[in-house]
Amino acid sequence: MAPIDNSPIPIFHLQRYLGKWYEIARYDHFFERDLERVTATYTLRADGKIRVLNCGYRPYHAGFQKKCSIGKARFAKNGHGGHLEVSFFLSFYSDYLILELDSDYEWALIGSSSDKYLWILSRTPQLSPSILQQILEKASRRGYDTSKLIFTRQSKR
Repeated sequence: MAPIDNSPIPIFHLQRYLGKWYEIARYDHFFERDLERVTATYTLRADGKIRVLNCGYRPYHAGFQKKCSIGKARFAKNGHGGHLEVSFFLSFYSDYLILELDSDYEWALIGSSSDKYLWILSRTPQLSPSILQQILEKASRRGYDTSKLIFTRQSKR
């Protein structure tokens, strides 16, 4: 299998990226397993880093349980446009690579230094089928297996 192309976008404007994003799809991983209505909200901190608030709802017998994680992000030391690092545990940072980004900052394809992580984010809870198809094609061209994506339920049952 060919290696993935996880090179980040070269130009990135943080101020335009800040705010709330809805998770449209993701690769499965333990820290989001079974979560629905997942969002990520990015705000600027006083120290210049980015506050990351990830929230989602896990179904259980009596309804839903809200789960949130607060982390921080910073620009990577290499200074490449869409290359950030994010931490949810002490000072252990992981790559957060903005692989593709809509010119109006309405959707984003996010990866990491590993091929085990992939997310599709949107400013709205749903994407049009044609836009989603374009994003999936971009991910495939980069070498990602889009059949492994789990599509996030964004509406209440």
